[in-house]
Amino acid sequence: MSAVCAPRTRRLLRLVAPRLTAAMLRNYSLDVSAAPLLRTQGYVDGRWVSAASVFPVLDPATGQEIARVSDCGPAEAKQAVDAAYKAFESWKRSTAKERSVLLRKWFDLMTLHKEDLAKLITFECGKPMKESLGEITYSASFLEWFSEEARRVYGDIVPSPVRDRKIFLLKQPVGVASIITPWNFPSAMITRKVGAALAAGCTVVVKPAEDTPLSALALAELAEQAGIPAGVFNVVPCSREKTPAVGQVLCTDPLVGKISFTGSTATGKVLLKMAADTVKKVSMELGGHAPFIVFDSADVDRAVAGAMASKFRNSGQTCVCSNRFLVQSGIYERFVDKLGQAMDAELRLGHGSDPQTTQGPLINSRAADKVLQQVSDAVSRGATVLRGGKRLHGSFVEPTLLVDVSTDMLCTREETFGPLVPVIRFETEQEALAVANSANVGLAGYFFSQDVSQIWRVAEDLEVGMVGVNEGIVSSAEAPFGGVKESGLGREGSKYGIDEYLEVKYMCLGNLNP
Repeated sequence: MSAVCAPRTRRLLRLVAPRLTAAMLRNYSLDVSAAPLLRTQGYVDGRWVSAASVFPVLDPATGQEIARVSDCGPAEAKQAVDAAYKAFESWKRSTAKERSVLLRKWFDLMTLHKEDLAKLITFECGKPMKESLGEITYSASFLEWFSEEARRVYGDIVPSPVRDRKIFLLKQPVGVASIITPWNFPSAMITRKVGAALAAGCTVVVKPAEDTPLSALALAELAEQAGIPAGVFNVVPCSREKTPAVGQVLCTDPLVGKISFTGSTATGKVLLKMAADTVKKVSMELGGHAPFIVFDSADVDRAVAGAMASKFRNSGQTCVCSNRFLVQSGIYERFVDKLGQAMDAELRLGHGSDPQTTQGPLINSRAADKVLQQVSDAVSRGATVLRGGKRLHGSFVEPTLLVDVSTDMLCTREETFGPLVPVIRFETEQEALAVANSANVGLAGYFFSQDVSQIWRVAEDLEVGMVGVNEGIVSSAEAPFGGVKESGLGREGSKYGIDEYLEVKYMCLGNLNP
């Protein structure tokens, strides 16, 4: 890769990413004795349960083992479903205010223990501590939001077409919900789903990602402390090897009424097929391939700041992170130059527990290999590496800036999930929209412009579920999160998120003899 870079570029590489070695990371380890929320068993029916075997949880920065966690299988998954189904009979009859109070207590405990929760995320996921603390704040906000929304699940009285009938619409919980979550936001992806489910009166079984089960189990500990009744919130951690069998139970058991999944589009399609046999209600938050468009009218400094925030959060491992950068010709060179300078000045690789670190490792070697494959493919097709482009120790990858990028390259056709910025030059608004909308997914999209007419046109024409206009970060508990096309089904967060866990029952009261 170095043959592609000019000597000046190599000098800049050293500024962006000092050489990382195993020796530099050796001193970082999680002190288990100082981790009060570290739990290693499954949580079923209000009890901590051990499985017949365990699997290791590794620090992706060092490769060191953090803990060994119970490797739950189909039997434990079935026990959890049965427990959730039994608990549903009483939980659905609790008042909205009772559910609200318990969710608020859970929120308060998360806030109280935010440092401990963030530390678990940093060590099992690799995020810098500042980002992990941000995730806990974000994660807790869903419990707070849905603790309030629990009391706002309103039905309707509909005017009847005939005089002797009354029409009532009731909203009722769908039942047991299987919650299957990814590793990149191991706390927030749980609370965004579970907060809504519990507020609606559903009970849940959570299967966390095999890379990051500790955050889910810590949430279970706090749920128990908050007084969430036994069986309402269950967690079944498992290894990669047992995931298919556990997923089969959670997606096909007739006692499960709802599946909520965040992950890849390919896996989501498999789960949808499983859900079809028993016609379960589903929510799917799947892959993204977000365009980031910078028009000639944009404030370039703001666009660069937005790009840095959108692209490099969690080292580019977010489903809404910008993946394709389209910059109009009039400001192309200026944007690229300023973005490169920002990368030099602001990005530092290292272990997430080092307060100077802004970029942690990728989650594993496979993730790093994918980024390097995309860089290699782009260079072979004529792209130029201006920053980064190399793999360092373990799964660390240098933040990488590519120019002279075309739409036939892998990095513009596949989601990267890594710190790669491929910049495509475009001439017209129509050209940018055609490239942006060419993907079969549509989760998030971003663009920068100061032309009001253009803002309305582009915001309406982008085929995505969420649009950031002059903004690189759009997520909040108050706003609906979800996509179009193959990016999924349904919405999470906001007032709409709770509807995903409710059925509307129509009740006709007749023969009233007016």
